[in-house]
Amino acid sequence: MGNLFSIYILIISLMIGLLNSLKNLGADKKLIVPIQKVMVNGHISFFILMAVTYVISLFFWPTPAVPLICALLVPAAIKSGLPVMTAAMVIVIAGQGMALSSDYIIQVAPMLSATAAGIDTAPVADKAMILSVITGISALAVSYAMARKSISRGAESEEFIQNDIAFFEAQDELAATVEEEAMYNKRKETWGKAFAVLVPMSMLAVMVYMFQSKFSSGAGFEGTDGAAFVGGVATILLILATIAFNRIHALDKISDHITDGFVFAFRAMAPVIPIAGFFFMGNSEFTGTILSLGEDAAKPAFLFDMIQSAQTYIPQNEVIASFGILLVGLVTGLDGSGFSGLPLTGALSGAMASGVNLDTATMAAIGQMGAIWSGGTLVAWSSLVAVAGFLQISPIELARKNFIPVLTGLAIATAFAVLVW
Repeated sequence: MGNLFSIYILIISLMIGLLNSLKNLGADKKLIVPIQKVMVNGHISFFILMAVTYVISLFFWPTPAVPLICALLVPAAIKSGLPVMTAAMVIVIAGQGMALSSDYIIQVAPMLSATAAGIDTAPVADKAMILSVITGISALAVSYAMARKSISRGAESEEFIQNDIAFFEAQDELAATVEEEAMYNKRKETWGKAFAVLVPMSMLAVMVYMFQSKFSSGAGFEGTDGAAFVGGVATILLILATIAFNRIHALDKISDHITDGFVFAFRAMAPVIPIAGFFFMGNSEFTGTILSLGEDAAKPAFLFDMIQSAQTYIPQNEVIASFGILLVGLVTGLDGSGFSGLPLTGALSGAMASGVNLDTATMAAIGQMGAIWSGGTLVAWSSLVAVAGFLQISPIELARKNFIPVLTGLAIATAFAVLVW
């Protein structure tokens, strides 16, 4: 519970609260007007969303990128006719899948794989980059083909807004008199325009600062630090937007917005938490806490122990070995992390490479693809829950929709590695 709450539930709650405060001002609709000039229809929006998500996630990891994308790009994409579930699939596949599985800029993932395999990081990173692009493009192509008939050219945008995503519904309050209604509408129009500019400019400033810190110091804001930074900015914007429009009852309104955010976040996470706890027992880092074991007690890793006991049954054939490493990665990714399985897939690659016609870097990259794509796109208790929370859809349904496209992409990428390398 603590691992899920620290970022996913908390940041989801704050962002939903911010969206609710902007919705009261009408700023959510004003915010999408400039972006609509580029996102002229759902088909173009699909590819714009894919490219922007991939680039931002490649530099800063998907977790801090998701709030920026969901707040600025997804509303315009849906307005242009892209179904909300398809938009969520694009973000998850391009971010948690294609960008994170290569981790080519930050290189935490290839470093873990290479270290466990006993080789240099560079060859693993290079091959993982190629395999991640093949997997991502294949998965996105399948997703586009599956959703093509449901993508509108913009004429049905209001229907998409009303039926697919809740935070586009109008919530105007009725004024008691004509004068009060006129003042209410004027104040709402003024502050709505102001925050329609302030919110994207603030998010842009966050992005610029993250880029600047990345290139100046080399450290930057990655992972949970970046998400926390975005969440802090969202909290400040939430407070300002609520005070600007509800000066007398501002504190009550702020509390209501945050409460609504937490209610939605916990409602979305309720079926996920017990499932996540079950799979977390497969990792020795969590079994001690879950099973209330002492500090000195042996902490079993049920999932990893099961995989290690079965590795001797994988035949020494390049095709079977490659897909076997892919399967191992897929299973280890079920804990929702993806990164926790990389030492195992890397070590297996180093041990098995000498018996097949593939080099260690190739096998380690294949295992890395399976682990991170599984942990990021195929399980509902992973980071995709943040995307589902921001877009107010079921994380379980999102993971189910990703299943066929992602497995197809992984199969194509693994076949490419066997045939070419």
